[in-house]
Formats: sequence, C-alpha cells, structure tokens
Amino acid sequence: MKIKVLFLGMLYWFLVPKLWSQDCPALLNPIEGATNVPVETSISWEAVVGVTGYIISIGTSPGDTDLVNEQQVGNDTSFTPPQGLPENTTVYVTLTLFFFNQDNIVCPSQAFSTELITELPGCTQLWSPPQGATNVNVGTSVSWNYAPKATGYRLSLGTTPGGTEILNNQDLGNVFSYNPTPDLPFDTQIFATVSPYNAIGANADCAASFFTTAGQGAPPDCSSLIYPPNGAVNVGLSPYLQWEAVPGALGYRLYIGSSPLNADVLNGGVFTDNATFVLNFESNNTYYVTVVPFNEAGDALGCLQESFSTILGCGPFYDPDTGELTSLYPDIDFTDQVGICNNQVPYRIEAPGAADGFRWYREQGSDELLVSQESGLDLYQEGNYRLEAFNTITYAGESIECTYIKEFSVSFSGPASVDQTLVTRQGYSFSVELLVSGPGSYQYSLDGENFQLEPIFGGLPDGDVIIYINDLNGCGTIEHLVRLRFPPKGFPPYFSPNEDGINDLWAYEPPLINPLPIFRTTIFDRFGKTLYRFSPDQPGWDGRYRGIEMPADGYWYQAETQGGELYTGYFSLVR
Repeated sequence: MKIKVLFLGMLYWFLVPKLWSQDCPALLNPIEGATNVPVETSISWEAVVGVTGYIISIGTSPGDTDLVNEQQVGNDTSFTPPQGLPENTTVYVTLTLFFFNQDNIVCPSQAFSTELITELPGCTQLWSPPQGATNVNVGTSVSWNYAPKATGYRLSLGTTPGGTEILNNQDLGNVFSYNPTPDLPFDTQIFATVSPYNAIGANADCAASFFTTAGQGAPPDCSSLIYPPNGAVNVGLSPYLQWEAVPGALGYRLYIGSSPLNADVLNGGVFTDNATFVLNFESNNTYYVTVVPFNEAGDALGCLQESFSTILGCGPFYDPDTGELTSLYPDIDFTDQVGICNNQVPYRIEAPGAADGFRWYREQGSDELLVSQESGLDLYQEGNYRLEAFNTITYAGESIECTYIKEFSVSFSGPASVDQTLVTRQGYSFSVELLVSGPGSYQYSLDGENFQLEPIFGGLPDGDVIIYINDLNGCGTIEHLVRLRFPPKGFPPYFSPNEDGINDLWAYEPPLINPLPIFRTTIFDRFGKTLYRFSPDQPGWDGRYRGIEMPADGYWYQAETQGGELYTGYFSLVR
C-alpha cells in the first residue's frame, strides 16, 4: 500500500540493505543566525528520516553543553530549555541523531543570539505536587516550571494562603525545585508561592499553589522494569510491561512518554498489579518509563526513568528511492458480510490480495476454530468468521508478522419477496414504499442501475413503475410492477378529511371535457337527512355537520345543474 505524500517523520525503511547518508537537520525556530530571540523560546528543527531519536546540547560556545548537556528528546523535533536561555548571548545548539542499529551522528553546532530583557518575568506554579494533590509524601520536593524571562526564584511555604512559617521568601537562584528540610508536616494543607525575578525586578503578583500531605507512615521504595529491561531494543509494538513488586505498595503510577520530558502515552495511570499490557506503540521509537509505587503515606520518591526502543515494525515506512510511504501489511480490503446464495453450497470466497500466509477462523461458541490456511475458504454454514492475512518480516534475526485482520459474517441469501406495496398520493404525485422479506440484504432502483438501500421512492407521476430489487450478495434481481393512478374526475367515490392536504374535501371535480354546469350540491346521510349544501364557488364538504365530525360511512349527494338536471350518487367518508 503506497500513500503518495512526502513523510517528514522518523520512520525507517529497513528492507533496503544499503545504508544512505543522513543529512543533519536545520533549525526551524530560531533559524541559524537569528537575533533578538526571546529567552523563553522553544527550539525546533527539521525531522530526519530513519532516526530513532534526537539528543540536544546547548551552550555558549560551539559544541558546548553548559546550558543543556546531551538531553534526549525522543522523537520530538522541538525542545524548550527548562531554565530558559541567557539574555543578550550567542547560543549554540548541537543536535545528535540517535540510532539503535548504527552509530550516532553528531551534527555541527548552529547559533543564534538572544534578546536583552527589559520587563519583569511572568508567573509559574508548582507542577509537582500538582495543584490540589492529596496524600503527598512529606519528604517530597516541590518543583515548578520555568517562568518566562526569569533568572531566579524565591519560594514561600506555609499552612495558610500567603503563609511563610515553613519557608519565608527564600532566594533559591535559577533552580526549579526545593526539598524542604526538615520534612513537611503530616496531614496538612501546604501553600506554596513561587516569585520569579530577573534584573528588572521580582514578580510579586503570582498566585499560590496548594497540596495536602499524607498521614504518618513509611512510603514504599521505588521499582524498576523487569520487561522490557532498561535500554532494550527491538521491543514489540504491544509489549506486556512488567516491573518489580514493592512490599508495602498499594499500587503503582505508570508514566510513559515518547520523550523523557513528557508522559504523552500514559500520564500517571494507576495499577494495582505490577504488570500491564500496552497496545499500539509506534515502531522505531524510544519510549521512556517511570514506575512510582505508592501507599497511604504517599508516592515513592526519586524513582528513576528507564527507556527501551521498539522494533522497526510494519510501517508505513519512508522509501528514500521513491519519496513515498510503503506499508509491509498485505494490501487487502475484505468485506463485512458474505452471502451464500440458496442451493450454492459450498460457496468459495477468496482473499482479495496477495500475502505470505492466511488464516481463516470460524466462531464456535466462545472459541474460534481454524478452518483454513489457504488464500480461499469454502463456506458451508452461516456464522461469524475472521480472516488473518500476514506478511512475515525478518530483521536483525527477529521475525514479526505484519497482519491484516478482518471480522465478517456469513449468512444465507436469496431474491426478495414483496409482501406489501404502500402507495401514498402527494398532491399531483405519488410516494411508494415496499415491504419485502427474504434471507438476503437488498437494494432498490427505478432504472436497474442507480440503486439505493431504502425501499421508498417519492415524487412519482401517474403511470406504471417498475421497481428493481437486487440482492446485495448476487443472488438475483426481481422486478416489481406498481400501477399509479389518480381517481377519475367527476363525483369522487371517497374522500378522507384528515387534514393532510389530500382529499380533505368532497366536491365535484370538473373534467377537461364536457364538465357539468353544477349549480348546487346537497349532501345527505343514508337516512336522507340534509347535512350540507354548497355552490361551485365554495370549497366543498369537510365531513362535518354543525361543527361535529361525521363518522366514516356512506353518504349521498344530489347535484343540480343550471338547466335543472339532477345527478344523484353515493360516496364514502374515510377516516
């Protein structure tokens, strides 16, 4: 399967045995040589095909790491320096392309110059513990994010909003965490106020954050991954993650990210067991995992982040020779439903495409029965089935299946039978609805070509109409004739005063040829009682007598012409 678009991500075409040269990415923001760059800017760069991840270093001279020292960012193509950038400085960015199947490539440094700060810094709040957190370990550190244009921070801690009895506006310098000594009090609401400052001054208007500490007790120790082990490569895309069980832990918080800086896959998911099944990791990616055990005394402290890299997988992959995306899955698109025509058992179906192997399953109770490993299947009975078509890929001694899976149902099918035809008059046209039965699924057409799934057609003129009913499973088409006729003009044989706009009034309808010159019409019930009398310039009888609806029954009329002729007849009132 090929998708004709350029792919700017980091996927690897591993069926090509040769290696090709990797181009180092250019900075996108700020571009190389830019000046007056904001100190809080995020740095982004071009994506490079084939890399497993990126490592970024930032310094004040080429190749230096005094600002950021070889920070892994996974597959992200952007990075925000956690402490911002120094003002009025030439900054050098060095990117390293990371691969788990070849040597890393260290790219030349690229430089830009930052602004001169002329305003107060912005505000920040705690990210750990998060706002409103409860059962926080009393030995926790408090941490906050970078405040725009800040070069340092002062911190106050107290048990009331604005309180300072634990820590009184202490200048901590340009750091982002503080470990209170001694520990925080048990079972207490703590308020933390972070006041950023720079050479212009301090921002004293920042709001406080709060959290509540846990009761007395011993928090659990940290845990580490059992599988995949830290640093593992060629890990499957749906691994069963396991980590060491910790005595005294009530549960575990699991953080998984595609970079070490954010948990974009799973952010603090809680598990009571020390394992979980993870679906749909992406191929050729490095993932970063932190397991944090907890109990009633709070979370474990200082738990380390671990990582592993996934297999190259089934794609889609970037093909550098064609500039297109190529998938290693079988190019197959199977139907949701299969019909077996009557008297055509066994019925042969084929997978509509090539693959290295096939597996056909039939649902049997709560289990599945493997019924064929060929490209086709002979069907004998109805039921639910599943097709697996797969290509087998081998790389670095590891084999994987790239599998297309499709569940479908099988049912007997056959031509339709028309049980009832509902015809409704709509002004000067008709609407037709068919009620059909049969073992199949059907579509309907007026011309035998343009089919629809609903057996309803509106806006039809009078005349003969043929409706074609086709079985979707190819078991035959029938033709159904419908005759649409307006009642003859003159004295109507019936009317239906139900206020639907059709036949609501009874009156003489003059034909185009030889109309009668009606002067007056009188309506009688079957006992001869006069109910209504009207002239041709009046609309007709609405089925009422002195405002009361008359019952559905037969009634008589007597029409008198201008020449004195009398015409008498019978009609029905229908409700």
